[in-house]
Amino acid sequence: MRYRYSLVWIIFLIICFSCQKDKSRVIQSYSTTNAKEFFKWKPDRSPLISAHRGGPSPGFPENCLETFENTLSHVPALIECDVNISKDGYLVMMHDDKVDRTTDGTGYVDGLSLAQLQQLKLKDNEGNITDFKIPTLKQVLEWAKGKALVSIDAKRGVPFDKVIRLIEETGAEENVTIIVYNVENAIEVHRLNPSLMLSMTIRNKDELLRVKKAGIPMENVIAFTGVRLLDESHYNMLHREGIFCILGTLGNLDKRAEKRGDDIYLSFIKKGVDILATDRPVAAARAIGVFVNE
Repeated sequence: MRYRYSLVWIIFLIICFSCQKDKSRVIQSYSTTNAKEFFKWKPDRSPLISAHRGGPSPGFPENCLETFENTLSHVPALIECDVNISKDGYLVMMHDDKVDRTTDGTGYVDGLSLAQLQQLKLKDNEGNITDFKIPTLKQVLEWAKGKALVSIDAKRGVPFDKVIRLIEETGAEENVTIIVYNVENAIEVHRLNPSLMLSMTIRNKDELLRVKKAGIPMENVIAFTGVRLLDESHYNMLHREGIFCILGTLGNLDKRAEKRGDDIYLSFIKKGVDILATDRPVAAARAIGVFVNE
């Protein structure tokens, strides 16, 4: 079964980039001027792909602007990315506390200044050094505005108020969702900016009730349902609240699909999953019928 895109809420923005080898490279993405409407679940919803850490691949490091563009040149996707903080208080794109794994440098992110961080070269997941640099969150937000939807994972020690202030300064509210790991964080983010969408863990009825009790409007919520497939009744419960459901296939489920066949991704969608958060965005998109530019 293949799914069609909603002509109202999913817009393919075709933006051409000049490059030495290919002058017809395009960026294709989900875009919206109303995030709450975009993420309001409807029975005819189209399944979505979320590219974990931006969709790294050989030659393209995680949490890198060039990688985001490369991902979107192949498949429309939500861009999930990680934010850390430099010694001098700048918000930068980095998953780990240290730069050792993902760059040609060493040391803790919060022990290095922005100038020092931007001297480093990023490595891809195979450990190959590239010419790409660590972007700032501001650069990512300015890039995404009107072009792409990004899901921001603020790592431990990164103040939410600093992240949200930058989102507001760049006018990117309709282009972002904020990942939170507990109800207390959800309350804080919602207090700071009630318009922002929150991606938060809801794996059972009790967790849903805690969100409701905290006063978080359901229209602001996207449910991360974990990294294993739950019973179909759970997704139905969340759909009745108008909530999109994310399944994290990153890790074991992606490995299972790679080993046993990508049709497994479609079986997740048929069970009620709406968004696949994956390390294999192109393969997952192809399996569920999302347009792929080979």
